[in-house]
Amino acid sequence: MINSVRADRIEPVSVSAATVRPRVLSARRLRSALTAGCVCAFALLSAARGNGAEHAIAMHGAPAYGADFDHFAYVNPTAPKGGRLVEGILGTFDSLNPLIVRGVALQQIRGYVIESLMARGYDEPFTLYGLLAKTVETDAARTVVTFTLDPTARFSDGTPVTPEDVIFSWDLLRQKGRPNHRGYYGKVTKAEQVGERGVRFDLTGADDRELPLILALMPVLPKHAVDPDRFEETTFTAPIGSGPYLVKDVDPGRSVTLARNRAYWGEGLAVNRGLWNFDEVRFEFYRDANVHFDAFRRGLYDAREETDPTRWKTGYDFPAARDGRVVAEALPNDQPKGMEGFVFNTRRPLFADVRVREALGLLFDFEWINRNYFFDLYRRTGSYFEGSELSARGRPAGPRERALLAPFPDAVRADFMDGSWQPTATDASGNVWSTIERHDVIRSPARGVGGSVGLPGKNARTPRFLPPARPLIVYPATRSTCGRTLSFASATCASATDTSAPSALSSGRCEAASARARWMSTRVVSTSTGSDGTSICDQSGSPGSSVIRSLSVRSARAAAS
Repeated sequence: MINSVRADRIEPVSVSAATVRPRVLSARRLRSALTAGCVCAFALLSAARGNGAEHAIAMHGAPAYGADFDHFAYVNPTAPKGGRLVEGILGTFDSLNPLIVRGVALQQIRGYVIESLMARGYDEPFTLYGLLAKTVETDAARTVVTFTLDPTARFSDGTPVTPEDVIFSWDLLRQKGRPNHRGYYGKVTKAEQVGERGVRFDLTGADDRELPLILALMPVLPKHAVDPDRFEETTFTAPIGSGPYLVKDVDPGRSVTLARNRAYWGEGLAVNRGLWNFDEVRFEFYRDANVHFDAFRRGLYDAREETDPTRWKTGYDFPAARDGRVVAEALPNDQPKGMEGFVFNTRRPLFADVRVREALGLLFDFEWINRNYFFDLYRRTGSYFEGSELSARGRPAGPRERALLAPFPDAVRADFMDGSWQPTATDASGNVWSTIERHDVIRSPARGVGGSVGLPGKNARTPRFLPPARPLIVYPATRSTCGRTLSFASATCASATDTSAPSALSSGRCEAASARARWMSTRVVSTSTGSDGTSICDQSGSPGSSVIRSLSVRSARAAAS
């Protein structure tokens, strides 16, 4: 972007001759002044336009590898080429087009056969290096991005990759591609060819600093070999791409075989050195997980990623593993770990209360489940970026974080700010009540804590351990229910005379829980009002004379909604 000056904004200024004093500069001073002026002009242009055409682009910071890098640090640049790799995939396929919604496609077509403008460096969080595009240029605000194609880039049929192909791919995918393509590529205001090999995307108004990188990962299709009218149909026709492999053979639903393209244009690029070494790659499909694993035991495919902890611990005792023909190895990495768990809908008033979510977390005995079901192979997730340098778990907030949050002192809890927060841990005995009382969540009504989530007291005759999936019975105190009998052992979870019982308890939803909760039969004997207006009921019950304590849940009235 070049700043221009409008002539109608310049106002003439009259200066008398007496005020003008000519000044003579020496050659040395003149050179210094010119140099300083050039430096300032370059700095201003760099700030306005970015750093010019670069070999790479990073989401944060600067790329780790310079323009003259030879190969990625995580590859063997002299790896031998040849041989055959067979991969086993659980599932099936009915298409070779992974860029549309319809059908189940072989996803490996992306990368092996169809390339993008730039390639990812996998030892950095999000940095891309030139592939089909030799350089990338963007401004400081990332409102525009320009890719300049490598003049040697070719599709597998020998046709050069042109800016017209790039613009065609962008337009096709934003109209008929997958939803993520339509969403991202639809943010582009305009796409145009710049010069002989450049493509410029105008991102004005997108307000998305990641968008230039998303566009750099856009698959590039040959305009001369794609029919836009039939693009959204599933097909077994081998696609033409610019990647290192060609589709050699297709057995619908069962296998796809790819062959290395020996005329691949990008063989010598730094981003490809040490990669794409097998002469042939075959993908075999299996419909059943047990058959899939048995095929590996029999040597029908070469590599397997195991995700079942039980199978990992007990399933690899077979002849090929015992004599060393199969090697089982755990490979740690520093990538963020995926989250698996229960997600609460915080738009509902019940779950909007953080105390409710914390209380349910206390009832989840991760340590008992991990020890008894998963051989202690799992690790508790405490961050959306668990296991990576991006995680804030166990790290106090830095000065910049504290400065950003200073205007919002109550936005983040103190234990998160000082890095002391950790997920609740138990002793793996299966008895979560000691953990709950240790966190001082359950209190007796005499201490002025109201609520309506019934939990047994520590002296109640509870089972020796609680199953991890024990149901939590919730009774919203919409009106005072004291003086009425609430039988959690009945199929309806409420007596017929209790007209204030909400529909969630008077319906059949509690039938599955009633058999496990017979020991929770209670009779409410008195009532009072807490400081927040919630009804507080002293509940004496059987078995024994233990006091049923209450968890403070002011928003539990919404449990039946």
